[in-house]
Amino acid sequence: MSKRPGGELATRPLHFFWICDCSGSMQSDGKIQSLNNAIKESIPHMQKAADENPNAQVLVRVLRFSDGAQWHVAEPTPVADFRWSDLKAEGMTDMGRALTLVGEQLRIPPMSDRALPPVLVLISDGQPTDDFETGLRALMDVPWAKRAVRIAIAIGNDADHDTLRKFIGNPEIAPLQANNAETLVNYIRWASTAVLKAASSPASQARSSVLATGNVPVPAPPAAGSPAVEDVW
Repeated sequence: MSKRPGGELATRPLHFFWICDCSGSMQSDGKIQSLNNAIKESIPHMQKAADENPNAQVLVRVLRFSDGAQWHVAEPTPVADFRWSDLKAEGMTDMGRALTLVGEQLRIPPMSDRALPPVLVLISDGQPTDDFETGLRALMDVPWAKRAVRIAIAIGNDADHDTLRKFIGNPEIAPLQANNAETLVNYIRWASTAVLKAASSPASQARSSVLATGNVPVPAPPAAGSPAVEDVW
């Protein structure tokens, strides 16, 4: 634990949410398996990033949405104990319901008023099939949602960028476009490491960083991938 004059720095919780589209279209071209593989691959890097800031207690949850929305990992799980079980794809794209459920978890309680800004990573390959606007309002009515770092990853060219931009809520930040598995891995790793570090120690970030939502400065995302990699989505 880091020291400072007068004693140790208190550990503050940082809640990290994966919000994953599991609609039927995610079955095509191996998108759902690429997402599973990308998050699995990111876990050791995420754990290392958390270890480098012992003053933040990183707690991970996973929400899936298709026909409705369900918690895939319901309990806030310490990142050191976090394990991934594969998502399956079927059904519709009830993104609005997913945002409503996240908003319920960002209220105080269960959130602590001394938490660090939460990180919300929304991943989708299509358009909402339910009332997205109502779900977004329910989310953004919660103060912690306004302060959250909100990142969106679009999988394939059919993803609804306008919807993802509304979720991000910052005109300077565009959704990240992943058209192949390699690019998806790069973006997932960035979200689970660079974004995590920024949210856990926002005061230490450089002024030249890209400003993300919630007034947390976040480094620029990686490039979209090698030109040699053929787009498949």
